[in-house]
Amino acid sequence: LERIRADHERALREAKETLQKLPEEIRRDIRRDKEKLVQDARGRKEAGAPGLPRRLFRQLVGTVGREPADPAVRQKRAKIKEMMKHAWDNYKRYAWGLNELKPISKQGHSSNLFGNIQGATIVDALDTLYMMEMKEEFKEAKEWVEKNLDFNVNAEISVFEVNIRFVGGLLSAYYLSGEEIFRKKAVELGEKLLPAFNTPTGIPWALLNIKSGIGRNWPWASGGSSILAEFGTLHLEFVHLSHLSGNPVFAEKVMNIRKVLNRLDKPEGLYPNYLNPSSGQWGQHHVSIGGLGDSFYEYLLKAWLMSDKTDEEGKKMYYDAVQ
Repeated sequence: LERIRADHERALREAKETLQKLPEEIRRDIRRDKEKLVQDARGRKEAGAPGLPRRLFRQLVGTVGREPADPAVRQKRAKIKEMMKHAWDNYKRYAWGLNELKPISKQGHSSNLFGNIQGATIVDALDTLYMMEMKEEFKEAKEWVEKNLDFNVNAEISVFEVNIRFVGGLLSAYYLSGEEIFRKKAVELGEKLLPAFNTPTGIPWALLNIKSGIGRNWPWASGGSSILAEFGTLHLEFVHLSHLSGNPVFAEKVMNIRKVLNRLDKPEGLYPNYLNPSSGQWGQHHVSIGGLGDSFYEYLLKAWLMSDKTDEEGKKMYYDAVQ
């Protein structure tokens, strides 16, 4: 216990020291790293090498070979990987193929958020397994996806949860590994989510039967409304679905959400938590940057960053709200 407390206190001190760095130092570090990546890309182009693959750089800043240069960072990294392996091994032992593991009862559990779709933990962990170079575990997870991940089910799912866990997990795995199965599965699932947008305004339903295409909202949501943090947290994944499929419909659906929002009055630049998908009006005017609203603002900023800071609309919506 004392060792854990000491490690925790040391981590807090290091975080405080990092936060105390002058803003100009932080900006200089970012500029230096960005310039290095640009130079590397230019060198590849001049040498006649093909463009960078659609995946993350394998050589990370602050590493020597494939390991962090700082011994303390290596030690922390090894501990985190040990924790991941402990979690993964027990999920595999007690709940393999199911969505979740109950750690106390050691039983598998499948929330109704995912309907009959199984394997949420496997898909959600793909990118972590890859980045931690847990090669055998990643291989097992990939094989499970190939053989068992099935979206042809008669089930009602949460569009938001399935998007961030399954679509997001598959997209991340594809960009990291380049394995075609992940791109194929992500696009297949994205297509099954499209009927959720079949409302008078294009604001999607919260719940969707992915076989019948029938959608509805949570019974407890104010006035039958859709929830800001749910319909506003589809943008990143759907833009990438269009990029990887060549089908613009995914991006069009989420860009329409912005159009609807931009037509409405917003108290102090903020967005109420509930929006009626039929009338296109706010269900009520309660605003929150916690539950029901939080990830909408997060995705605005991330959309701007993901676009290499060209998505000025997303940036403006975010800053108008924050200010």
